[in-house]
Amino acid sequence: MKMATKRALHRTSSVNKVEEMAREEKKARVWMPDKPIHRHTDSLFSTSSGFTNYRGLLNLALILLVLSNTRLFLENLIKYGILINPFVYMEWFIDEPYNWPNVLLTLSVSVFPCISFGIECALAKDWISDKTGFFLHTINNTVLLVYPAVIIYIKHPNPVFSAFTLGIVTIVFLKMISYGHVNYWCRLHLRNGGNRLSRRRKTVSATNDTHSDSEKTIEEKNLGSVIVYPKNLTLSDLCYFLCAPTLCYELNFPRSARIRKRFLAKRMLEMLFLTSLMLGLVQQWIVPTVNNSLKPLSEMDFFRVMERLLKLAVPNHFIWLIFFYCMFHSMLNVSAELLRFGDREFYKDWWNAENVSEFWQNWNIPVHRWALRHVYKPLLRRGTSKMVASLAVFVLSAFFHEYLVSIPLRMFKVWAFMGMVMQMPLAYISSMFFRGKWGNIIVWFSLILGQPIAIFAYVHDYYIMTVTGGARATA
Repeated sequence: MKMATKRALHRTSSVNKVEEMAREEKKARVWMPDKPIHRHTDSLFSTSSGFTNYRGLLNLALILLVLSNTRLFLENLIKYGILINPFVYMEWFIDEPYNWPNVLLTLSVSVFPCISFGIECALAKDWISDKTGFFLHTINNTVLLVYPAVIIYIKHPNPVFSAFTLGIVTIVFLKMISYGHVNYWCRLHLRNGGNRLSRRRKTVSATNDTHSDSEKTIEEKNLGSVIVYPKNLTLSDLCYFLCAPTLCYELNFPRSARIRKRFLAKRMLEMLFLTSLMLGLVQQWIVPTVNNSLKPLSEMDFFRVMERLLKLAVPNHFIWLIFFYCMFHSMLNVSAELLRFGDREFYKDWWNAENVSEFWQNWNIPVHRWALRHVYKPLLRRGTSKMVASLAVFVLSAFFHEYLVSIPLRMFKVWAFMGMVMQMPLAYISSMFFRGKWGNIIVWFSLILGQPIAIFAYVHDYYIMTVTGGARATA
């Protein structure tokens, strides 16, 4: 310990001596007749220089990115012509009668929140026990998840519309889990000593001699504006929660003062434009690339598959970035503004994530909050280790990824499931061995290349199932 201290003092004193010598040398050279211009300076790219302003190089990278993608887009137009048809999705929906079950399924989803509401009202009035309520909620939510999947699997409507329907089912399912969970917490709180606000009202009334009449009126008004259990059990409260841009239920959501019309108009224009742009890019860029990959995939030509994979990576990631902005900034802000929902933290700076785990915590805040509140923390309170609780969150997320892909395609290859489960060891490795800029680079590589690999895996299996299976059936 003493030796280390002596070395540190020796190093500090030596550095101070060097800096002092440099200052003295500089003073001595100022009035030299050779007019010196050199001094002790590190190169800008050296970390010791302290230079951090690389804005010009960032602009260069953006210009090169725009130029390279413009060349790819022009090459696509020259090779395939204009493939964009804004009415093709409507034609799909109208011409194929098997798409209509998706409309009926989407409308029928509203039945299950009404059943949950009835169960909660019965629990609040002590008509049924908590165990019975839990059993009824489990049956209701299970049917909500399974019933649309069975209909879609049997009727086999268009996979695009089926995925949209199952996405709505998943959102309602997660909301109902939170609705039942929070009301259960409120019942326990009420049984274990009553409501804190009720006790506060009693305190206010008991000490009214020390307060003026105006102060008492303000206090009671503030307390009266807060909704307490079971006064939250109304259909209007449930409808607001179902429409609100959140998956986590609360009795008192933060509310904004007014609807900002200019802000709302901007977000709506963004939503319409970006949705149209995504659909056009899928038709013009993604579909031809995937179709041209069928033959290399069926022949398992490794180098041609890799070439197609890299060719698909750029437009796929570009569309994914547009989807992120359109969904998490434009659409959710439109919903929040119309409902005057105050909490607008739908995402954080996931683009700066230094490991995979940090990315999953920041890019989808509504889902992250739901998993943290209703899965991760309850498991920790039951004595589960953090590793097991994290694994449970990733497995649940993997299940819903597979649910949204396999059922519309009518095949169970678990590529989406395995891709999500493998995020956990990747998150551990990236957090342990790669940090800073290298960790951020790994995050971007996983985003850019992971999705095209999953797309090719499902395209290959779907092609084999439809084409090869159809050929065998014909033979």
